Amino acid sequence: MPIELPAALAEIEEVLLDPDRLVRAVAAGRRRGLDAPPWRRVELRPVELAAGRRLQVVRYDQTQAFTTNLAYGEPAADTVAELLASPFGNWHVTAVDSTIQLRVTKRGGAQVHRSDPELEPGDREHDRAKLRLLHPADPVFHLLGLTTATGEIKPSRQDKLRQVEEFLRALDPVLPNLPDRADGQPVRVVDLGCGNAYLTFAAYRFLTAERELPVELVGVDVKAQARRHNTELAAALGVGDRVSFVEGSIAEAPVEAADIAMALHACDTATDEALAVAVRQQSPLVLAAPCCHHDIAGQLRSVPTPAPYDLVVRHGILRERWADVLTDALRAAILRLVGYRVEVLEFVPSRHTPRNVLIRAVYTGAAPTPEQVSDYRALVRTWGVRPRLAVLIADLLDPAIR
Repeated sequence: MPIELPAALAEIEEVLLDPDRLVRAVAAGRRRGLDAPPWRRVELRPVELAAGRRLQVVRYDQTQAFTTNLAYGEPAADTVAELLASPFGNWHVTAVDSTIQLRVTKRGGAQVHRSDPELEPGDREHDRAKLRLLHPADPVFHLLGLTTATGEIKPSRQDKLRQVEEFLRALDPVLPNLPDRADGQPVRVVDLGCGNAYLTFAAYRFLTAERELPVELVGVDVKAQARRHNTELAAALGVGDRVSFVEGSIAEAPVEAADIAMALHACDTATDEALAVAVRQQSPLVLAAPCCHHDIAGQLRSVPTPAPYDLVVRHGILRERWADVLTDALRAAILRLVGYRVEVLEFVPSRHTPRNVLIRAVYTGAAPTPEQVSDYRALVRTWGVRPRLAVLIADLLDPAIR
């Protein structure tokens, strides 16, 4: 049975202002017979920032999302009261102890349904890290063609959206390693081999809206069509003054030194070119998901196989897989030799893409240990290979391993 709307809204207000109960709330639709709300959709959730816990409010119009992070107390209470007074027709509130769905009826009452909480594993213990870092309803995903106008993920684009989400999960933990900067000085990000810029725009949106960082981002791709298309998207999102695109090769692109250098599935030695750019600029953070490994694979076919590893590379498919492993192991080793702390992670599960390795590196400037130098030299000598990254930064690497 319908109940009085003020009583139902008061119950929702209590959850929205309790950071220990609220997981996520969404307001959408409009009440029958009233003007449309000022926003197409509004989302609220608690977030942990350097300044402390805040209530994050994301307001969506048809093309953009506007994020504010409000201190609990009067700022949050005033905004929540304003939103509850707006003529939204539906509220969907997920708390740690229940889910509340409110629909305003034709006569202005409230139809309320309560159920068990819609939580992912761990959320009951407030493990909010398992929630999406950037919600699919964000307009950036709709403009990129990954979701519908209502924020539903297109079935054919689920894998692409998962790649973006997992990349953001890999980026987020190393952000504290960014160097201190003067107030207002932007974080410079470069996406090397950006293609259709899924990662470019998602990273920009995440860094600015979710982590409240000022950002200037440049995407580099060899295709003129990519530059034109991505520039139009930046304008449509209203970020054309902060997100730009350059046409040209990774190795020769005229980009300023980046605080964050990233490359998602740059093919074969294009990954090495991206890593070389980052190393020469001493980029504090580097994230690269390699794709294809033809260079080392070709070298393995032209040199004698060291004993007793002939069984490893006798079959073509095994030789290709070993080339993948060897290539990325050498990339990680080289980055360590020139002053980076390196991790090699699973990017996404292999059922979503076979190219599921991510190299994440943080610049420390530390000199290599004798063991690191010895291990690298022994590996390239044993297999008779010359990594492309070693060639591209020979003037930096050779002095480090002498």
